[in-house]
Amino acid sequence: MDELIDIVDQNGNPTGETALKSVIHAKGLFHNTAHLWLYTKNGDILLSQRSAKKLICPLLWDVSVAGHIDAGETAEQATVRETHEEIGLKINEADLEKIGVFECFQSYDNGIQDNEFHNTFIAEFTSTLNQLTPQPEEVDALKLVTLQEFKTLIKTLGNNDNHFVPSNKKYYELVCHKIEEKLS
Repeated sequence: MDELIDIVDQNGNPTGETALKSVIHAKGLFHNTAHLWLYTKNGDILLSQRSAKKLICPLLWDVSVAGHIDAGETAEQATVRETHEEIGLKINEADLEKIGVFECFQSYDNGIQDNEFHNTFIAEFTSTLNQLTPQPEEVDALKLVTLQEFKTLIKTLGNNDNHFVPSNKKYYELVCHKIEEKLS
């Protein structure tokens, strides 16, 4: 889907302009995304395998839920919407804990210039995997990994059959640290 997205400057400040996602990616315009990392009280983290249909990093494992923030939408609204769309889970804005905004500026061989600010949240996952419904265009599979497995996957990034998006190591480390803090 080619959504209308707000354009931001190199510091993440709104410019007052909007463009279609396809235009933003073709021109490398700065924009916002929403990321949600779901964790259980037992220390498991929900990972999503990116759909084989994705233009960027298909079939790699990544954040529980991620998506672009539509024009006029807040990061919290986008996170709630994307969570329901991508995995069929209903959450509320009150469930979200913002852990930061992270720059991710990448260019890909297919011509996409992706200059994103990841508005990143964590939230407790109180459901079960079989209650989730992955959106086929976005998610091929879902799994829970222990915090220790998550740490090992991050530590061996690049040596683990491209399990994760390789450019995101520092981001994954920070997310892991924030979830670990929340659990202690």
